[in-house]
Amino acid sequence: MSMSHPPDPDAEDAVNGENSEAGSEADLLTHYDILRLRAPNPGPVTLSGTNTWVVGRRPAWVVDPGPLIEEHLTRLYAAVDARGGLGGAVLTHDHRDHSEAVDPLVERYSAPIAGGRGAVDVQLGEEVRFGPFEAVATPGHAADHFALVADGACFTGDAVLGEGSVFISPYRGAMAGYLLALTRLRLREDFNVLCPGHGPPVWDAHTKLEEYVGHRIDRENHLIVALGEGARTVSELLGAVWSDVPEQLRPLATATLAAHLDKLEEEQILPTGVERPRFERTEW
Repeated sequence: MSMSHPPDPDAEDAVNGENSEAGSEADLLTHYDILRLRAPNPGPVTLSGTNTWVVGRRPAWVVDPGPLIEEHLTRLYAAVDARGGLGGAVLTHDHRDHSEAVDPLVERYSAPIAGGRGAVDVQLGEEVRFGPFEAVATPGHAADHFALVADGACFTGDAVLGEGSVFISPYRGAMAGYLLALTRLRLREDFNVLCPGHGPPVWDAHTKLEEYVGHRIDRENHLIVALGEGARTVSELLGAVWSDVPEQLRPLATATLAAHLDKLEEEQILPTGVERPRFERTEW
């Protein structure tokens, strides 16, 4: 990948701190002129914290400014200043841990915002370009979710994580749309690394995408077997298919179960009498 401006590691020493990648990973990200800032919001869902990505320089572009935490904003401002200002900020999706900091960031630098919905300057859609990024629709985790491809890297937000798996929101078409999106990403040849919303970068990008598709299909196959053996309640299905999920993550597993059941219903292979998880349907 060619870069119009060489990296300036000394200018970024002040912002890296514990957020920088260790050893060879840092060197690899430097070749792509990408900086990862990890927000101090670790938890069962956010893992080690939400990733904010700063891409390029003169100007820099920010993917997912992150949560509204002063420490994180301070590091982000320093990174953008070190890279010659802000060209714009783009959201993979509008969940709070990815989007809360976008308003103060773009107001500080008078820069545009791009996203899949809401009060944005540029509305993302399939193949819409914003700065160096090309948007790729990746619904499933959220209806407004987009991956962003730029100069050999794919910023996957919560469609693909650096470790673990994602929950799928229970809106109609979510699971089928998600699997199609992963398959479409696998067929692309314009990126080598995945830069996820949580967890470390993934250098074996297409293998990870294959693993994600395989994981979802494996869950679905186990669900079909459980249904075939007579499981009908939410509790029975979770116990049969998601027994490995910690108790604190059961609500997210329940949402994903609902998305799988929707898919089976859409394909007209869902047995009668299956209890469906009860919550307000939303295009999260």
